[in-house]
Amino acid sequence: MSNFIPKQYKKEPVTVRIDFEKLEKIDRLAERYHLSRNGLINQCIDYALEHMAEPAGNDE
Repeated sequence: MSNFIPKQYKKEPVTVRIDFEKLEKIDRLAERYHLSRNGLINQCIDYALEHMAEPAGNDE
């Protein structure tokens, strides 16, 4: 078993404007899954980025 080494994760603070109804839904889901709002939003962004179709002809 490898040793646990705590480390800082680099996160950049940003401001995002979200529709009130969406924010309520995010908060309900975060509570249901015992996550912070930030944690849920980050996981949603990760999922979306991993599953987005690449536009045709994009070499990036």
